[in-house]
Amino acid sequence: MRYISTRGLPSAPSASFSDIMLEGLAADGGLYVPAEYPQLTERTLEQWRGVLATEGYAALAHRVLSLFIDDIPSDDLLAICRRAYTAEKFGKPSIVPVDRIGDGPLWIGHLSNGPTAAFKDMAMQLLGELFEYELTRRDQHLTILGATSGDTGSSAEHAMRGRDRLSVYMLTPAGRMTPFQQAQMFALQDQNIHNIAVDGVFDDCQDIVKAVNADAEFKAAHRIGAVNSINWARLVAQVVYYVALWLRVTTRNDQRVSFAVPTGNFGNICAGHVAREMGLPIDALVLATNENNVLHEFLQTGVYRVRSSDEVAATSSPSMDISKASNFERFIFDLLGRDGARVASLFRDRLAIDGQFDLSKTPEFARLSDRYGFVSGSSSHADRVQTIRGLWENNGVLIDPHTADGVHVAHQWLGRVTAPIVVLETALPVKFSETIVEAVGFVPERPARFAGIEDAPRRVVELPNDPDAIKRYIAETEAAVPYA
Repeated sequence: MRYISTRGLPSAPSASFSDIMLEGLAADGGLYVPAEYPQLTERTLEQWRGVLATEGYAALAHRVLSLFIDDIPSDDLLAICRRAYTAEKFGKPSIVPVDRIGDGPLWIGHLSNGPTAAFKDMAMQLLGELFEYELTRRDQHLTILGATSGDTGSSAEHAMRGRDRLSVYMLTPAGRMTPFQQAQMFALQDQNIHNIAVDGVFDDCQDIVKAVNADAEFKAAHRIGAVNSINWARLVAQVVYYVALWLRVTTRNDQRVSFAVPTGNFGNICAGHVAREMGLPIDALVLATNENNVLHEFLQTGVYRVRSSDEVAATSSPSMDISKASNFERFIFDLLGRDGARVASLFRDRLAIDGQFDLSKTPEFARLSDRYGFVSGSSSHADRVQTIRGLWENNGVLIDPHTADGVHVAHQWLGRVTAPIVVLETALPVKFSETIVEAVGFVPERPARFAGIEDAPRRVVELPNDPDAIKRYIAETEAAVPYA
């Protein structure tokens, strides 16, 4: 399996999985994707059904990932998966359980039982093991630079903490996360973890990450890598749970399922797109946004229009307060027939000049829903509160505000897409207590591992919204630490 950039020419050289995992963002500013998607057969699905039932999630992950990773020996990859996905880390041997809501067509895929109570753990725990394996094999050190709107940061830091060959610099939008989310990150005392609060919104943090990566000299000198879903390794790990959930909900290998996915950066649902392109029998990918509805707007109108920092609303589902969806470029690459030059023109030129691009008149957009299965909807604070309250009162199910966005939009599409619809859980309710109290009148149960984290000492620095300031901080901090 070889990988190419979404902005590359057909003649551009391809790269191996391990190389692109360590590189993160492609040198031309694009995102790495497989040169072609592996294709599933009914026999493969039947074999995987047996693997999941008898050997468990880690063994299934090994089978799925083996289609994308051929430069790590199979036995080593299996060991990596077994270290990443344990009952101790994820609470249950099933790792990804799924429950039906009452006796209706909606199901919830539970992805948030990991160390930081967010679905991001599903990929980060694997990525931490992959990084350590490859860096040890190469006898190298990697400096991770990431951005978070709330959950990516804590998942990454908990997966990378204490690993000698990794330093993590995580940018957060100052004042934009819940107190619980802040505490999960800022309370970590590991010397290889560095939290940076930036005066801006998540999009600003994400822009800084891309700007630093665009400085080829700095990136090479400090070996800058990525844990955001711009890194293909993280996204492909998420493909696994689509397969697992599909297997757990279906009884036949030709049975179709829809997925409702709360998303802001298009990473979670992009993994569903990849699974569907591979041939997993997915009917619709129901994209759910909050008030920052850039992606919903595109799917409805064909216009992709990013917002300024001032226009990004601070909502009660803050991890989706995003207007520049990085992974969207991977989908547009597929939508436009994998035309790298055309993608580069849209994302490097049109967005930079106009802040938007319009595909509404293109033949590709006209067949978007039928060909790729995408439908969408948006949700408001009132919708979230009502959905959380209704599920609790009617079914005894308590969900977080992001998952509530998914459930709300899924209800809009019932009867118009294939049921069952599996809503992908985003986080445990404990991370968003204020909204939960507003909806149901009580504070959600807190797992013992999170007791008192808001009161712990904090390690965080405040820096301006300036890539040069971030580069100076990384250079000064890294200079003080010797690496083998």
